[in-house]
Amino acid sequence: SLPTLKSEDRNNNKWKSLYQIQRERKRIMRETCSKYKSNNRRIITPYHVSRIFVEDKYRVLYCEVPKAGCSNWKRVLMVLNGLASSTKDIQHNTVHYGNYLKKLDGFDRKGIYHRLNTYTKMLFIREPFEKLVSAFRDKFEHPNNYYHPVFGKAIISRYRVNATKEALRTGSGVKFKEFIQYLLDVHRPVGMDIHWDHVNRLCSPCLIDYDFVGKFESMEEDANFFLHLIGAPQNLTFPKFKDRHSNDERTTTKITQQYFAQLSPSQRQRSYDFYYMDYLMFNYSKP
Repeated sequence: SLPTLKSEDRNNNKWKSLYQIQRERKRIMRETCSKYKSNNRRIITPYHVSRIFVEDKYRVLYCEVPKAGCSNWKRVLMVLNGLASSTKDIQHNTVHYGNYLKKLDGFDRKGIYHRLNTYTKMLFIREPFEKLVSAFRDKFEHPNNYYHPVFGKAIISRYRVNATKEALRTGSGVKFKEFIQYLLDVHRPVGMDIHWDHVNRLCSPCLIDYDFVGKFESMEEDANFFLHLIGAPQNLTFPKFKDRHSNDERTTTKITQQYFAQLSPSQRQRSYDFYYMDYLMFNYSKP
């Protein structure tokens, strides 16, 4: 369970209120699970823990949710692990392709269960529509030699009437409306991707009882509270820098609304239905 507050912190109103917020988030998550999910008795498999990163020194398990501060969280874990002295020194590619951090599915069954039962398990989430728009902007509005040929080509050929040969060849220039058509299509021409999948599917919060649920919207406060709870070095704070396309404005509620204004009311409703469990479980109000 969540590490308890140290005795000297119990009189600190800021720590006390953040601790209460955590208890409330966990309560809502648990209640949603017991109401909608019947997987309490399911066995945890390596698949369920394949997105969980392991930090053995401070005994932390972090479930990666893309577009919710995951690059900076991996930097923090690397510093905790002694793999770097400062988060500023770690490049984007080192974070994502360096394979410095262990994943929980790399351990045997005993190692998985030991860590699930004794380490502090945490995840950070983000308002589902904002997370979706952030992923769309990152993967489709910038040159990308994976998302354009793999997803872009399939999306344009399925949903764009009279697509040009150039668009079909490169897969560049996917429109947000086309992307949503793909997302809501039960016969998708290409599979799901972790950047727009449900947190519910990525981290299995009804199967794995997370101790700490942070939110992107209160990232700095939540992250530094978490680091305080696990006894991290005092000079380690959560980095504020934007990892990719740093000249772009961060995806805000206002920007998200501009993208969703391009959709029909029915598409908006169906997008909400698509992320319904994430909205409910993490207590985000309907946009």
